[in-house]
Amino acid sequence: MKITDLMIKEAMIMNLQATTKEAAIDELIASLAASGRINDKVLFKEKILAREAQSSTGIGSGIAMPHAKTSAVNQATVVFAKSSAGVEYESLDDEPAKLFFMIAAPEGAGNMHMRTLAALSRLLIESEFIEALMNASTPDEVAALFDAKQAEQEAKAEADKAKPAAKPAPEKMIVGNPESSGFVVAVTACPTGIAHTFMAEDALKKKALEMGVNIRVETNGSEGAQNVLTEDEIRRASGVIVAADKNVEMARFAGKPVLERPVSDGIRKPEELISKALKGDAPIYQGTGGRSNEEAPAKSGSVGSKIYKDLMNGISHMLPFVVGGGILLAVSFLLEQVAGVDNPLVKLLQTIGGGEGAFHFLIPILAGFIAMSIGDRPALMPGMVGGIMALNSNAGFLGGLAAGFLAGYVIIGLRKAFAGLPRTLDGLKPILLYPVFGLLITGAIVFYIFDPVFGSINTAMIDALNKMGTGNMVLLGVVLGGMMAIDMGGPFNKAAYTFAIGVFTSSGNVNGLMMAAVMAGGMVPPLAIALATTLFKNKFTETERKSGLTNYVLGLSFITEGAIPFAAADPLRVLTTCIIGSAVAGGLTQYWHINVPAPHGGVFVAALSSNALLFLLAVLIGAVISGLALGLWKKPLQARK
Repeated sequence: MKITDLMIKEAMIMNLQATTKEAAIDELIASLAASGRINDKVLFKEKILAREAQSSTGIGSGIAMPHAKTSAVNQATVVFAKSSAGVEYESLDDEPAKLFFMIAAPEGAGNMHMRTLAALSRLLIESEFIEALMNASTPDEVAALFDAKQAEQEAKAEADKAKPAAKPAPEKMIVGNPESSGFVVAVTACPTGIAHTFMAEDALKKKALEMGVNIRVETNGSEGAQNVLTEDEIRRASGVIVAADKNVEMARFAGKPVLERPVSDGIRKPEELISKALKGDAPIYQGTGGRSNEEAPAKSGSVGSKIYKDLMNGISHMLPFVVGGGILLAVSFLLEQVAGVDNPLVKLLQTIGGGEGAFHFLIPILAGFIAMSIGDRPALMPGMVGGIMALNSNAGFLGGLAAGFLAGYVIIGLRKAFAGLPRTLDGLKPILLYPVFGLLITGAIVFYIFDPVFGSINTAMIDALNKMGTGNMVLLGVVLGGMMAIDMGGPFNKAAYTFAIGVFTSSGNVNGLMMAAVMAGGMVPPLAIALATTLFKNKFTETERKSGLTNYVLGLSFITEGAIPFAAADPLRVLTTCIIGSAVAGGLTQYWHINVPAPHGGVFVAALSSNALLFLLAVLIGAVISGLALGLWKKPLQARK
């Protein structure tokens, strides 16, 4: 398969008009849509922006490679674009991007297109080829350059195969100087596994060849691990390079000097990484599933961002239990009104979804995966046990949350405590020492400290909520509702929702009140966007108006994230107006004492609320306030040009 089969001429943009990163992405997506290669521009842009949020795809040297793999893609495609003026793209080298390759990969497709995309990524390491693309003026010239370069690569590969000698297949070959005694191994991986993974691989191989160093590179792309390192290769290597922005299998590197860096460093700093690995100038990796020891450099980011990352790991693993169990509970509540509480199907659904089924795992899963984010796999078990101990005591949600963080740091402490043991005992650490001591320490602290302390806090919180007057409850509803719109799925949104879940799983007669506030607040942003695009057509593009229609469904379903593309494009107006409307909706639910006994579902569980009409009215009022405010505040299209 030729690269130009993906890089269709009709979609190429030889004179990109955009002057900003967001505009460049929009222009590239418009070309994809015009060629019929994607079916949902909004979803595709969400995935593109989500990838950009992890790290810029502006790789430097004037190249940007925004990419996403999603069901919004009909057919694998690469859109080539060139900007003569350059676009400020937040590139890794802080230079403007002039060559753009937007990669659209479909879900569930075979791996042929991924091999082609990998070949594209590797070509863009060569400076001569980049310069030739910069000088191309027509789609035909661009296509001819790629066809010629790919033919050259294929001819070289055939020539390599024809060489005599019993060597490994080219894809398994150790790259470098056969006479050199230096040998390093590397793993490259990026979140989507489409571009950066293979560019880092090629950069490392190319630099190793120049340095006369032998190297083997394993890639963890979207099709899984390729060219997997063998135990013998890892044993012989002077050091290990892990250039990755996602988790890779680390246990095999125990006892080796391991240099953990972002995948972008594999592209930009291959010589530095190879030199350090060759000298063994890296922390010694400790234990199965563990992180580097105390000599490892601190991870980038603030303490707050680290806590947020760990918390989000727990919440993301907990949410399927919330959604699955919550929807089954909602259906059971609806059936109960018709068939009665003793109906076998009602009992089955409530058993599966409720406290004996999915909801029984909420706190243990939350605690376990918070712990795992901190201390890796050895922390999962003590974290889950700490969570279930908190669940079965008065400590409840808050105790389980604290137990997760406790278990993670207990394992980190144990790694340091056992670091001085003889190497012959390394194999016992993950299967005996960490589980036994990790569980003992975590369990003891939860039992003797967390249970009484958080039990008292939890009881006091529930009592306070039960005794709250109308004014205080309204204020709390305003705060929770507004938080749902601040970042639409980010830390504020998750904090409000997590708080409501904590109250929901606790005893008391207010557990559905908080859920009503966050559900109403979360439904407002997408509904407000939908209303604004419907009522103020002259202030939105045709694409935005079509996307706005989908937000009716998303808003009614309590999927706040539908408003994210609009918030990303115009954060000041969208976020400000949505926060106001969501706060109003949340406050109204408390003023009217609305109770929603289900954690998810939006309008589909409204019938379960204590007053369905008032709940829907609260949502409607909030959405109308936000929608009108946004529409009136936003400038007409002509004024924005």
